[in-house]
Amino acid sequence: MKLGLINSAWAQAGRETSYGIRKTKEIGFDTIDIFADPLDIDARERKLIREECQRAQLPIVSVACVAVGLIDPNPSVQRFHLQRCRAYLDMVYEFDAKNLLLVLGEYIWEKQVIPPREQWETAVKHCRELGDYAAKLGVQIALELEPFKLSLLNDVDSMVRFIDETNHPAVRANVDISHLQLAGVKPEELRRLKGKAIHVHLSDCDGEVHGDLPPGRGMMDFAPYLREIADLGIDGAISIELEYSPEPAKIYEWVQEAYRETDKLMQAANLRG
Repeated sequence: MKLGLINSAWAQAGRETSYGIRKTKEIGFDTIDIFADPLDIDARERKLIREECQRAQLPIVSVACVAVGLIDPNPSVQRFHLQRCRAYLDMVYEFDAKNLLLVLGEYIWEKQVIPPREQWETAVKHCRELGDYAAKLGVQIALELEPFKLSLLNDVDSMVRFIDETNHPAVRANVDISHLQLAGVKPEELRRLKGKAIHVHLSDCDGEVHGDLPPGRGMMDFAPYLREIADLGIDGAISIELEYSPEPAKIYEWVQEAYRETDKLMQAANLRG
């Protein structure tokens, strides 16, 4: 697998797009994932991202999208987010990327007022529709497993059930290793995602709170998860996800540390290649 970085690490530290792309390559990453909203950036910024990545010979694998409005109770909000997700998929295609990393979000009102099954079925229906659109573009959707108690997809059971009910070859799963730890998912449970997972996120955490730290800064035992991921046979990338650095002025060192430690882990698991 290739080793990538989600470019939000640089943006959260206030560094501009070109800088982040150049430094991602300089540090040694094979690929990059883009966190950008097509409704917030214009054609010039999209061209900049595309050309800078081409210049750096840094393929874009994934584009991240948070679309919690897909299960909003208001049909108008759902329609807007369907349109917005299509714009994201267009951008995935424009970047010659492989997938849209899609976060569905959480049940609203603590599963009260609106029956949870209704929200679930709404998400399935919309993901099937978006899967049709993705397939026409030759790309896929990777659903993120979130570790929060009200997330639609917060364990392997819910992920497998959702993918099976959606029943669309373009709608698959993302594996986020720290999210699995926080959700209490044991490494061996990943075997159920064989043929369903297409992308991986990696970061560390303290075991209790979502953190997205460089490996070694938390308590994660990565080796068992990486062994199971190796057995899944994913033809893609492991992308490091880093959240807000405690020292934004030292973001380069923060990313460099994450790269160095993740490379060691992947080499030990025979995953880097």
